[in-house]
Amino acid sequence: AAQSNSSSQIVCVAGQCLQGVANTSIGATLSIPSNPSILLLPGQYPSSSQPQLLHDALSSQRATLSLPSGFSNSTASSITPSLPLTIALQPGVLSYSQSLYKGQATFTQLPSTANFSTPTLPSGSFLVAPNTWAALTSSNTRLIVWDAIPDFAQLPPSTASGSLTLTDIQSAACPTPCASTGICTPAGTCSCQPGFNGTSCETCASGFFGPECQPCPSNCETCDQGLTGTGKCLVPTVTNPPSSCNCLNGVCGTNGQCTCNPGWANSNNGTACASCAPGFFLDSSGNCSICQLGCTQCSDGTGQCTACKTGFTQNANDRTRCVSVSSIPGSTTQQCPDGSFTNNGNCTLCSPTCKTCSGPTSSDCIVCGAGQYTLNGQCVGTDANGICSGTSMVANNVKEECDSCPAKCTACKIPNFNAASTIDQAQCTGCLPGFVLSQGKCLAQCPSGTFLGTDNLTCTPCDSTCTTCVDNSKFCLACASNQLASNGTCVTSCPSNTFSSSGACLSCHPDCATCTGSAFNQCSTCPSSRPVLSSTGRCLPTCAKNQYLDPSSAKCVQCDSSCSSCAGPGSNQCMACADQGNVLTSGTCAPAKCTSQSGVVPGLGVCLSDLVAVPNPTATPPPLPTFTPPAPVTAPSNGSRRLAWWEILLMALGCAFIFVMFMWLWRRRARKQRAKQTALFARKLSQRAVWRKRFGRVADFFKGANTGVNGGRSKFGLGHHYVKETEYQKLQRLRDEESKRHAMEMDKLEGKIAKSSVVRQPSITSDHDDPSYSLTSPKHNRASAPSLYSQLTRLPRSGPEPKQPTHDLDLERGDLLSSRFSVTTRATSIFHNRPEELPPLPARYPSEAERIVEEHRLQTAQQPVTSYWLVPADTLPAHTGTLVPAHTGGSTGSKNPFRLL
Repeated sequence: AAQSNSSSQIVCVAGQCLQGVANTSIGATLSIPSNPSILLLPGQYPSSSQPQLLHDALSSQRATLSLPSGFSNSTASSITPSLPLTIALQPGVLSYSQSLYKGQATFTQLPSTANFSTPTLPSGSFLVAPNTWAALTSSNTRLIVWDAIPDFAQLPPSTASGSLTLTDIQSAACPTPCASTGICTPAGTCSCQPGFNGTSCETCASGFFGPECQPCPSNCETCDQGLTGTGKCLVPTVTNPPSSCNCLNGVCGTNGQCTCNPGWANSNNGTACASCAPGFFLDSSGNCSICQLGCTQCSDGTGQCTACKTGFTQNANDRTRCVSVSSIPGSTTQQCPDGSFTNNGNCTLCSPTCKTCSGPTSSDCIVCGAGQYTLNGQCVGTDANGICSGTSMVANNVKEECDSCPAKCTACKIPNFNAASTIDQAQCTGCLPGFVLSQGKCLAQCPSGTFLGTDNLTCTPCDSTCTTCVDNSKFCLACASNQLASNGTCVTSCPSNTFSSSGACLSCHPDCATCTGSAFNQCSTCPSSRPVLSSTGRCLPTCAKNQYLDPSSAKCVQCDSSCSSCAGPGSNQCMACADQGNVLTSGTCAPAKCTSQSGVVPGLGVCLSDLVAVPNPTATPPPLPTFTPPAPVTAPSNGSRRLAWWEILLMALGCAFIFVMFMWLWRRRARKQRAKQTALFARKLSQRAVWRKRFGRVADFFKGANTGVNGGRSKFGLGHHYVKETEYQKLQRLRDEESKRHAMEMDKLEGKIAKSSVVRQPSITSDHDDPSYSLTSPKHNRASAPSLYSQLTRLPRSGPEPKQPTHDLDLERGDLLSSRFSVTTRATSIFHNRPEELPPLPARYPSEAERIVEEHRLQTAQQPVTSYWLVPADTLPAHTGTLVPAHTGGSTGSKNPFRLL
């Protein structure tokens, strides 16, 4: 703990401060750079704390508060204070070796259970946490301390003698006081010792016994438990009981399977070993008894046979029996005496082991011979206890066969077995787990007057003095002759700290010295550790804070009005003062004589001036120094500064920008990778296409076709259907198809022209007047040639040339070109940016119409052009064969200039 400082220091409590030499060790030290340290005494410091120096110091962000032992509830001994601030002792007590809270300090924490060490305290000063009391015991008195004691010498003289020992610490937060086996926590609940239970820790938990709630013995399922119990084992722990594997009359194995006792089998409801096996029936005692000889199935309860073995029939006189057919009088089978059987009309001797038989071997016995009993078709002997050889079954002299033991027996015997013994004399020698053996029977528990022996199987009779005993024959739980059982012994009266109940002396509750019952509120007198007998019958450790205990009546009496707590009657027995302006002097509360304009420190019971040594106590204290704000720190060493809103916004925007850039770079990289993969795929595909095209050209070469543009299929199936056409090749193929179609139309037109003669008048000059013009000229290919109208009339059209229709194949394939080979739309979108010319059409013979037009053009090339109109055919020579119009614009008739005559 901190020691008093000989240097100048400021000591403060809420509302007042003094500067001088600290004369105490209590409180927390407040440190601010460029300012003197401040010792803060315990108390509450509100947001408007005065003086100003104290307020400024507590509001500084550079302030550091050092907390001594007992004032810090965490591992950190230094914190950054903030207003409002509370400096209070943690739950427990703090003792000092000297008065005025000086010297060596020892903090004793509020224990979590009622069991804690009882240290000897120094007789200096003492501080108790709020809402907590402590019990101090000296050689001749017991003190209950609720408030701080600045000096033990100022207590009442009758209480301050001898050394003091701390015997108890309790919180006063619990609405109902805890029992002696619990302790009140600051949360307002009782914390119990191990083994105790209840809201006030007043009872033993299940499996615990006695006043100290000790655990029951091991390997014991149920013991004599509770506060009044003896702890003796009543029901031992059973290993693998039948119920653990849903078994009724069998033994559960470690694998969870049930092994049935002889005569038992699984039931239809799923319970193992709950029904009688075939050949057995359930009798009136609840046992499975074997059916009579020759009977394979019989009814429960009566034992009447419902099915007989082969060669047997039900006895007419005794329905429980089946007899051999050959033994029935009047049967066609020859009847033989006992010891023989019928064999081909003769009587043949049975096996020596058989009394009666149906064949020569020992397996053919119907009734076994003397001393032998039938078991699964064989004759077996017995031992002296009537147990059939190799089994746990016993001999039944009446049925002359081996029968099962009683239901809960794993083994049985018939003592002194002879031919006159009956099955009712069978006695169990072993029981199923969970059952006990008493007088040859397996029972669920030992009967009255007996106890379970150390073997956890056999019930043994109690001593004659006991009617009920446990563990041994003389440890009585109930006595004969109207005596009382007290801790296993029979007495005539109950000893102290016990009470009589149902023929036994039971212990009082641990809180009571004497009692009328076992509950903690049935006390008659109280022990010294809990001397207060309340009106509810409870023994309590202390009275209320403003009360003291009257030893003569064991009742609580009100303290003097000047005392907040006291040790006895009168104003001179105060332990603390009720008036905050008074201080304690030899047990009496007197007005405080504080100096330096100070007052009594709340909660400490001493003047502030007594805790600070100033040069002149009687004079007015000098003013406190002015608070100097510490220089700002650019970078806090601990890095715990809170961020401003704009800093958080900038960081958020920066993170968003980084995220966007990352996504953009990632997408860019992904696009590049995708482009590389696409190019690689196209390269591979192009290489395959080149080779296919080469093979196709070779095949077309041998076939005599064009190389890949004629639309044919090569010998190897590698035509243009498999090699992708370029735009240029596509246009060339369309041009060839259009030329073929045009040739067919011209052939049709030529047939009509042969029927008429048309003479053309001289026309204006045009491109076709050029002598070098030819339909087969490479300069005038089909894609750039004039329309059919211009070729025949030698006249230009007044409007744009109509586009020619496309083939269905082109429409299906979507290969629509911008130009359909007309004069007005000569350029195409395909070759808009292509500088090269279309290749010329291959050489071919002109059609008849083209030949006539060409001859006419040559004849008129030397004549001057005088008119654009055609003249009538009768004004021209007959051999010209030109076109003449039928009408030239009259009001009636057709205006078609191509009408043929």
